[in-house]
Amino acid sequence: VDVFQAWCGPCKPVVNLFQKIRNEVGSSLLHFAVAEIDSIDALEKYKGRCEPLFLFYTGGELVAVVRGADAPLLQKTILKQL
Repeated sequence: VDVFQAWCGPCKPVVNLFQKIRNEVGSSLLHFAVAEIDSIDALEKYKGRCEPLFLFYTGGELVAVVRGADAPLLQKTILKQL
């Protein structure tokens, strides 16, 4: 989940990375979503930062958090969680 605040918007460059990985591993294993912090109370604790935030869930549980648009780290985290 790409978590963003309305004043800075979602991290669009990372969408291409997720699409590339999704094509490589199969679409049924990887899902990408965006969520605006101000719209979801459970994300309130992440408010106020000016860096991209990516939350990784498996089976409904938070399993990893990546701060910043570090493509190699994001790819490593995705593949590890898959």
